[in-house]
Amino acid sequence: MPIITIRLDEELHRRVKIRAAGAHLSISEFLRPAIEDLAFPGGRYAYTGQDEILGVAIQTYALLAEMAAEQSPAILERAVAASRSMLRDRGLIDPLSETLSGMRPALVDSEAGAQ
Repeated sequence: MPIITIRLDEELHRRVKIRAAGAHLSISEFLRPAIEDLAFPGGRYAYTGQDEILGVAIQTYALLAEMAAEQSPAILERAVAASRSMLRDRGLIDPLSETLSGMRPALVDSEAGAQ
């Protein structure tokens, strides 16, 4: 089984250790369910320090998409295809669910037509 090493400050480590001991679990056993919740689709959202930046980026994207749609739907379609490709490459879109929803074939067709 792979091992993950993370750094915790002293206070956080103390608190995790106390909570794990209170549940009669090792620290690994105590933290494993939380990591599983974050790793699997359908788990709760893991808030990070990047959320505010992501929010601004999403708002900017929405504004630019509206402007592009008014100017040229073809530009918007190419931008969405490129965005989805980048998100897929980073593991942020599940290719299987995209195929099941019918979205991916449309993007592939439009990308092929643009070349």
